[in-house]
Amino acid sequence: MRITRTVAGRSRRVAVLATTGLTASALLLTGCSSDDSDSNESSGANGKITLTVADYGQFGYKEAGLFAKYHELHPNITVKEDTTADEKVYYPKLLQQLNSGSGLADVQGLEVGRIKELVDTKADQFADLSKVIDVKEFVSWKEKQATTSDGKVIGAGTDIGPMSLCYNAELFKKAGLPTDRKEVAAKISGGWEDYLKLGEEYKKKAPAGTYFMDSASAMYNAVVSSNAKQYYDESGKAIYKESPSVQQGWNLAAEAADKKLSQGLAQFSDPWKAALRKSTMATVVCPAWMAGQISVNAGDANKGKWDITTAPGTTAANWGGSFLGVPKAGKNVDEATKLVKWLTAPEQQAAVFKAIGSFPSNTGAYELADVKNATLPYFNNAPIGQLYADEAKSIPETILGPKDAAIKDTISTQINNMEQRGTKPDDAWEAATKAIDKVIG
Repeated sequence: MRITRTVAGRSRRVAVLATTGLTASALLLTGCSSDDSDSNESSGANGKITLTVADYGQFGYKEAGLFAKYHELHPNITVKEDTTADEKVYYPKLLQQLNSGSGLADVQGLEVGRIKELVDTKADQFADLSKVIDVKEFVSWKEKQATTSDGKVIGAGTDIGPMSLCYNAELFKKAGLPTDRKEVAAKISGGWEDYLKLGEEYKKKAPAGTYFMDSASAMYNAVVSSNAKQYYDESGKAIYKESPSVQQGWNLAAEAADKKLSQGLAQFSDPWKAALRKSTMATVVCPAWMAGQISVNAGDANKGKWDITTAPGTTAANWGGSFLGVPKAGKNVDEATKLVKWLTAPEQQAAVFKAIGSFPSNTGAYELADVKNATLPYFNNAPIGQLYADEAKSIPETILGPKDAAIKDTISTQINNMEQRGTKPDDAWEAATKAIDKVIG
């Protein structure tokens, strides 16, 4: 699966990217220069049209000014966004609307952890986008996730979450560890086992009241995300109990909890945000969108203390990502598909990346200046554009299952219990499997 983002996974404020070359407005105009026919067709429509976009957390379109720009290009069309803070609240509502065929927006955001279930059970309720978008423009595995066995595409890819490691260089220095991003990468080049070894080194001289990592459950998610086979096999059978990636992630998380390498904080919780502000955790596993979370919650006082390096090991990983789908029951299906095509084009994805840091799934954006030359001043000018582009191109195609999100969330909860309550690993695993089996049947 691709690990889902919760409400806090899409922060309302993010780090500002430093880029060179084309401005966002220039990119937007370039992205529409070849779409004049669509513009003329929209302008010729009878009356005014309001397109509704329902999503969760933060997709970045308002922040990048894209809805306003679309109105400029199509004066008869106004786009309104209906955002639900928590995807766990959004998705059950979406299922109810699909079942009843009413209340749906013209465009619906679809989380990667849900996409397999929607492809398997609700594909006939979405417009086929295979003739609207060019699936070859996206990273090779992205659109496959939203494609049915007969080639129907129910969602156009928005962002992805290529993995890195964010670390507090000031805390590393105080603990006698290297602070240069290449030297840190070398220390963890052997994989997540090396990451825990580095954690033990950190603990020996750690500044009082600090921990090596924020959350063992976050590390678990990162470990699993770096494997093609996670919770299901190719036949659709749930294999999470025997999955090597799950076993590896669980064992490493149990070790981290036992050795007190983790502060044991659920990501995006208020204590987690406070810990960032107080600089009590030295590392956070960092999919592309996480940098914004750190910079916002750690605040200006910690600017320049953080840096970013490659994730442990040599296997690329993805954590998170979404799609835009067009329900057939919508009132403006044709216009909605045009909007989806435009929003997921390279220029618009580059603009969203510049605005909020969500990394594009459309590879055409990778050579645009606002992506290719992007750095993060907050993170010691880490060259994130190149770092994440390199990672994205080598991420393995993952086998998705219908209940990926539920399995991941349940296991993560039990890892948190090991950290916070001292639950024994065997007891935590038993509790996780019992809860998961009730969900998947």
